[in-house]
Amino acid sequence: MSGAVLVVVDLQNDFCDASAAARHGSDPAVLARAAGAAAGVVEQARAAGVEVVFVRFLGDVEHQGPSWRRRDRARGKRPKCVSGSGGAEFHGVVPGAGERVFTKYACFDAFLAEGFERHLRERGVVRLVFAGVFTDVCVDSTARTAFQKGFEVSVLTDCTTPLHLPEPLILSFMERVYGARLTTRADPELWAACPPTEEESSRPSLRPAGPVPVTSEWTPGSG
Repeated sequence: MSGAVLVVVDLQNDFCDASAAARHGSDPAVLARAAGAAAGVVEQARAAGVEVVFVRFLGDVEHQGPSWRRRDRARGKRPKCVSGSGGAEFHGVVPGAGERVFTKYACFDAFLAEGFERHLRERGVVRLVFAGVFTDVCVDSTARTAFQKGFEVSVLTDCTTPLHLPEPLILSFMERVYGARLTTRADPELWAACPPTEEESSRPSLRPAGPVPVTSEWTPGSG
């Protein structure tokens, strides 16, 4: 095991299809390339024997906090990725048997999804390799927490795209502030082992002392 896991963020129809690009004012071609590359790197990780973890978003009104609802009312925004809708389905990729899917309920950060961090700790993960959308929203939110919790961060720049900020700005920010490694899916050392530093080797293990129950919010075929 390399100590790396591929984290695929919000690769869902409401965020990735042509109508989504039109709503967001994005260039459909840019979004399509990023989504296609993110789906492609899933197969690359599987071939390399690297675990793939999927994170999905559900934005139903009942999942939203008061501040989220106020913002949406003020801006005339409709919920995205509503439970059971086609917009909530994965885009261009299907989680395989045994691959974990974690659900964020009207929030950006995957660490707020039940079981996400526990799963990483139990698996002894060192590095999170990010693909999916959007670089400056959910990818950044999750990468920020990952860094603060001691994980190494890699961002596949050809497998993600921003929504609000210029791409060079958000990528340079992540590199400078989180120490993120910016690379692409063509990197031959992408899944190389990430050895612990001397300081980390002397620390007590971050793994829980006992067995950890792992919960899943979604299984293939459950929609």
